[in-house]
Amino acid sequence: MTEAYAQTLRDNILSIRETMAEAALRAGRRPEDILLCAACKTRAPEEIRASAQLPVDCFGENHAQELERNWLADAYVNDAEGRRPCHFIGHLQTNKVKKVVGRADLIQSLDSVHLADAIDACAARMGLVQDVLLEVNVGGEASKTGATFDGCRALLEHASGLEHLRVRGLMTIPPVCDAEDEARRWFARMRGFYEELRDAGAAMDILSMGMSADYAAAILEGSTMVRVGSAVYGPRSYPGKTV
Repeated sequence: MTEAYAQTLRDNILSIRETMAEAALRAGRRPEDILLCAACKTRAPEEIRASAQLPVDCFGENHAQELERNWLADAYVNDAEGRRPCHFIGHLQTNKVKKVVGRADLIQSLDSVHLADAIDACAARMGLVQDVLLEVNVGGEASKTGATFDGCRALLEHASGLEHLRVRGLMTIPPVCDAEDEARRWFARMRGFYEELRDAGAAMDILSMGMSADYAAAILEGSTMVRVGSAVYGPRSYPGKTV
């Protein structure tokens, strides 16, 4: 990794933090109450380790294999403060649960009773309680994972009865929007559902919504955690294409 890229990382993260703070203040909120999760999908351990020295609150992994690799490589370690939290933010298959439970401080993508049972059983074998978020498909899109509002209510009831699972809140990826006000409508709908569950007695404290293209809009509508990838690290590179 070059010195130029390290400087770009620093500039990107400081710029994101500035935008986050501005959005928080516009919404009458405290900037320190909103966490920055660096979505590090496809990134090399040395890139992640470099970003861990900067003002990032936690890291988000989409694939169990990458989480395992980066965990073993100590990629999430801040030299002065120790390991930063790592979250699993991608779709989790039940056969990959054992690679994630106990390594991920928070699994943000619980979307089914079957997965809840698998996580609970694995956590029980490891003698720990796994923190999770319920993933909500707020736009009802067939191309996305996540539970409907009704499905989420049922999943919350089921998960609340599991000894080795603790539901901390909700996560969502809304439909792609061309305008900020359109994105804010989806985020507001999600915040309303989050508040409904809390008012009904759910002990939730995390509302994870907002990514590189819309994190400011999400903060304006109540997000407590934004998951930012390409705005931190630059475009992702895949074989044959860059996104």
